[in-house]
Amino acid sequence: MFGFGRRPIQKLGFIVAGAQKSGTTALNYYLKRHPQIALPIKKEVHFFDKDELFAGGNVSYEPLHEMFRPARSDTIAGENTPIYLYWRPALPRIRNYNPAMKFVVILRSPIERAFSQWNMQRSRGNEPFDFLEAVQAEPRRIADAAPKQLRKFSYVDRGRYADQLERAFRLFPREQFLVIKYETFRAQQRETVEDVFRFLNLKMVRLRAVEAHDIPYARQIRDEERAAVREILKSDIGRIEALLGWDCSDWR
Repeated sequence: MFGFGRRPIQKLGFIVAGAQKSGTTALNYYLKRHPQIALPIKKEVHFFDKDELFAGGNVSYEPLHEMFRPARSDTIAGENTPIYLYWRPALPRIRNYNPAMKFVVILRSPIERAFSQWNMQRSRGNEPFDFLEAVQAEPRRIADAAPKQLRKFSYVDRGRYADQLERAFRLFPREQFLVIKYETFRAQQRETVEDVFRFLNLKMVRLRAVEAHDIPYARQIRDEERAAVREILKSDIGRIEALLGWDCSDWR
């Protein structure tokens, strides 16, 4: 019925959980090409951040599993929804679903990431403010959205990676996380993807590196904008360096 040796997906084994605008689409390109990886029919499933699915207490995971085609028994199923690291209820829900879940997290300079998200919202017609106006409006927008989190306009807040990772490390053993620096991924795609395959206990396969195609937005970030956001996130960048043992001088 399901084709030779194929069966419906019963459990996901890994999630690409962040961060938005940090190369998760490029990583998805490589994951799709590994014969032992089963991915859903669309990149972002947005299952664990849909609060209404978890409101009643009895959660059905069938809608999640139905997003996958039947796969061979030697595959690992996973999905790629970058908001999960940021969306506070998502990780506890994932732990209830599979406490052994593995996470791949890519972190980009939070300044560049914020500007990229603003550009995306601007190009979609969602954002009336210029970049620094939007950054200044963000605390008020966050307060107005409470107790929910902001999705569209969380430019700076999503770049507070240390808070997000510390929450994650309290819920899951740290060895269940592979945290990748976006700038390293761009410079060393093949090596980074091989690290992901090793982390997922998969055999190595030969893959052709692809050029990263940046979306041509209307303009680049200005020096004064970069300096303003750097000032806001300075201590957060320092905390990430301490937490992960990274050198993030390029982010500054």
